[in-house]
Parts: sequence; structure tokens; C-alpha cells
Amino acid sequence: MSADSSDRTDFDNANRGLIGVLEPAVVRGADGRVVYDAAGFAEATTGDCPDTVNPSLWRQAQLTSVHGLFEVTAGIYQIRGYDLSNMTLVEGDTGVVVIDPLVSSECAAAGLSLYREHRGGRPVTAVIYTHSHVDHFGGVLGVVDADTTVPIVAPEPFLQHAVSENVYAGTAMLRRSMYHTGIVLPVGATGTLGAGLGPSTSTGTVGLIAPTLDVTHTGQEETLDGVRIVFQVTPGTEAPSEMNFWFPDHRALCLAENATHNLHNLLTLRGAQVRDARIWSRYLSEAIEMFAFDSDVAFASHHWPTWGTDKILMYLTEQRDLYGYLHDQTLRRLNQGYLGSEIAEDFPMPPALDAAWHARGYYGSVSHNVKAIYQRYLGWYDGNPAHLWQHPPEAAASRYVQALGGIEATVAKARKFADDGDLRFAAELAGHAVFAEPDHVGAKELLAQVFTTLGYGAECATWRNNYLVGADELGGQVHAAPINATGVAAALTVTQLFDSLAIRIDGPRAWALSASIRWHFTDLDETYRMELSNGVLIHFPTRRQDPADLVVTLTKRDLLGLLTGASADGVGLDGDTSVIGTVIELIDNPDPGFPIVTP
Repeated sequence: MSADSSDRTDFDNANRGLIGVLEPAVVRGADGRVVYDAAGFAEATTGDCPDTVNPSLWRQAQLTSVHGLFEVTAGIYQIRGYDLSNMTLVEGDTGVVVIDPLVSSECAAAGLSLYREHRGGRPVTAVIYTHSHVDHFGGVLGVVDADTTVPIVAPEPFLQHAVSENVYAGTAMLRRSMYHTGIVLPVGATGTLGAGLGPSTSTGTVGLIAPTLDVTHTGQEETLDGVRIVFQVTPGTEAPSEMNFWFPDHRALCLAENATHNLHNLLTLRGAQVRDARIWSRYLSEAIEMFAFDSDVAFASHHWPTWGTDKILMYLTEQRDLYGYLHDQTLRRLNQGYLGSEIAEDFPMPPALDAAWHARGYYGSVSHNVKAIYQRYLGWYDGNPAHLWQHPPEAAASRYVQALGGIEATVAKARKFADDGDLRFAAELAGHAVFAEPDHVGAKELLAQVFTTLGYGAECATWRNNYLVGADELGGQVHAAPINATGVAAALTVTQLFDSLAIRIDGPRAWALSASIRWHFTDLDETYRMELSNGVLIHFPTRRQDPADLVVTLTKRDLLGLLTGASADGVGLDGDTSVIGTVIELIDNPDPGFPIVTP
């Protein structure tokens, strides 16, 4: 059974409640640079599906390109189509509660301006982060000031997970997200059509304000500016820290990113912790039990709402079953001895789910989600000793090329597989050729052609983006990350700031060095001890006054200045001041443009 292409319900719902749009539908930064172009996505998806796009993905791209300010229900509004995510605004007694202020401050500010144009100049009286991914908090400084006193609400422990994904592994994730989102590709039939979850990510300024009100348990009820909200914490679902919540006075259910109009990722292609499909399904069951029967509309931080209690129940039941089925059937076959790749190769879905548009793999896919479930339970090693200590890509590639008779023979064999329609193996062989001889023009051109063809055929938007960005970079177009995340650091704790420093220490260079610093923060009344020992920068809070090579007395703001190279004026230094220079000299700057499709 396949989805009904004549069913226009999603198109009706995506356009329902439209109040107004940005004119022009382009968001610019303070320097005049375009950080988001909603009009480009809308124009690119007009008309019939071209032969360079999977028809199912074309339909999804048309839906996600719909943009504007929409009424969800009386008192609840959404900004959709001006970033990868949605921003929701709930009117209270004196102002408006903002839910998930997009990726960047420029887009969030433009969205809030559009809302105020039609609903009046209401102040922002609270901000809610549904979870710990950057597209749900990054634009916060576009709706409130950094020193705001309004409540910032998030599931506990939001900050821990926001930092671990967006700072600790931030450089690698940002680099891979350029492939994942296709943000560097032109918008159109031969480029990106969004990410399936929404149109592309904006490229503005990312910030973060630490939460001031934690949601710690399911059933917790808070009133924000007169708006009653009942929360359901859902850790381990789409994010390690996430929550759904219900507005009893509006009969409206916010599903964060736990139920959207596509199959989501269990392991996002940009990289992340593997998500728990079992608990994801279970929390959706709990949401049905707690809220669905008393809801007239369900909305999320991506895509369009679902109206009507019966339709909500069907939608959530199918989403629940989607993740439960993936989990249980993967485990069933895993325990029969099948590998993740083998299970993913032959994984028929239940006919009813296969026919549901919202269960299609536009952002995640059955293939890589099944492999993610396998990885969550059994890890990278498949149990075969032949795979226990394999060569890394360059070393393996040179041996494959040698075994196949040299570079020209390898490229010729790869081309033959491509001509015969086996693009998957053609990509594997051509990939070995490129890693063995990265300057071989024929190998790179062939691999780029194969990637392009695979991209054009992909139903999953993130697969399409990965293939097409890979093809682009094989042609020499390696792009710098266009997102400015400097506004995040101020929200980090001292421990998190020190962590971000420690993971950049060049361990081998530091093996023989030792140093100690005691940091006293006068504004926090906290003291930390830092030790450079065996190539690792250790740090921890302390109440002891053990001798140290250097004692630094400062504020947290001063620390931010030191880490960014600002003046140390006002910082108290007692002891060997060269210690700070020693640590700084050991910092290894990450490479935001490291190669992916070439060695």
C-alpha cells in the first residue's frame, strides 16, 4: 500500500489559519547579508515535479515551503517557514509566551515582528525551550535581551545536553550539518529542497540564555502570564532532554519534536547520541493517555498542526506504532543473528504506516534508523573478528585499488557498476579510488556523478543533501560554516567553559608538562582547581586552598574575555603568570572545514 497522492489534507492544514507573510520574505543580518530566504523555497517548489527530484520529496518540499504567521487556535499562533523550525506564540494576560525561538536571532526577531504587526505590540513574558537542539533555542536573543528577567523554561537537564551537542562536538556537528541540511547548496530542483523536517537552517546569529525554570517531572503544572501548562517530560526521545506539554484552557497539545509529519531520525546524519525508539514510542503512548482525548489541536515545533480529536488520536497512534515497530522488529532480527545492514536491507513496513504521509522517511529513513537501533544495543562492532581491526579509509583504499589492478582499473570497474545501475557499489569503488589518489580527476568526477544521481532519486531530504553536497565538494566547492554561534558561550557554566577548553588541549604536546591554577570567581563565590597532568586538563570545584602555581581572581565575564583573547585588565593574578600562556599554547584549534568526501 502506498500513500494517496490525491489526498490534499496536508496542504489544507499547512495553509489553514494563514494571517500574513513577511514582505519581502527574506531575512537579513545587521550587515545586510541574507540569512534566510523563504521566498526562494516557495518559488523553487512551484509546479510539477522535475525529474531531478523524488516525487514524494517534492510533495514534502512544497508543504514545508509554506510560510507566514498562522493561527493554530484562539490565542495560539505559529511562525512557520522562516527557519528549519517553527516558533509558537501563546497570548497571555499581559504579553506573549514564545515557544522555540528558531535557530537565529535575526529570524526570531523577524517572526516576532510579523506577529506584532498583526496582533499588536505584546511584550514577551516567557520563553519555553521544548528541547536541547539549537533550532529550538538559538534565536532567543531575537525575542528577549540577554539580561531578561522573564522566565526561561526548559526540561531538566537542558543546559547539559545543549552544550554537549552544540559545543563539545560542535565543530564536527556543524561541519556535518552542512551535508545534512544542504545549507550550502543552491535552492532548487538540482540543489536542496530543505531537510524534510522543514526548509533549511538560517545562517544568522545563534545565542543561548540559560533556563531559569526547570521542568523536572511529568504532571508538573506551571502558569506563565496567566497561561496554564501541564508538562510531560520525554527524555531520550528526539533529544536527550525534551518535553511535550498541554494547554488545558486551549485544548491544545504541543508535541515538541516527538511527533512531526515525517519519520524522524534515531541517529541524525549530522551526528548525535543514538535515540531510544522504544521509549519514544512509549512516551507517545503516554501523551495519548494524558492529553490527546482532551485536545482539539496538536502542533509541533516543525510542520503543520493536526486538528480534531479523532485525527489527533490516529496521527499519534501511527507515530507511536512507527517507532515501536522499528524498534521491536530490529531487535527481533538482531537476536536471530542479522547485522544492522542486513536488517535494514529488507525491512518491510506495515501497510497502514507505509500509506501514511506523516510516516514517510523525509528526514530520517527506515534504513539508517534500523542501523541506529542496532548500534544503540550492540555498538559499531558486528561480532566478526575480520571487522575488529580494519584499516582506516585511506589505508584501506590504497589496498583495494592495488587489489583491483591500479587506479585506472578501479575507476573503470566503478564506472561499469554505475552503467549497470548499481550506484551503491559504484560509489563504494569510486570512493576508494578517490581516497587512494585524491588528485585523480576521473575518480572524483565519476564519484560526483554517482552521488548526484543517488541524490536526485532520494525520498529522504537529508540523504539528498548529503549526496549533493558531497558531489559539490568533489568539484572543489568546500564551504565555510555560515553560522555564527558566538552568543552561546555566555550561557555556559564555568565547568562547561573549562570543558570546552580541555577538549582542545593537544594531549601529546602536553604529556611532559604540569601546571596548576586556582580560579576564584568573585561574582559566583565559587573556586575551581585546574591541573595540567599527563596531557589532560583536569578541573573541578574545590573548597580547599591547596598551593597552586597561579591563583586567578576574576568574574565569569572576565573568564569569557580571557578565552576570547580580550584584555586581562581587572583580573587578579598571584603567582606564575606564564602558566596561562602555557595552557593557551597547547590549545588545538578545530578545523571547521575538514574534508569528508576526500582524505
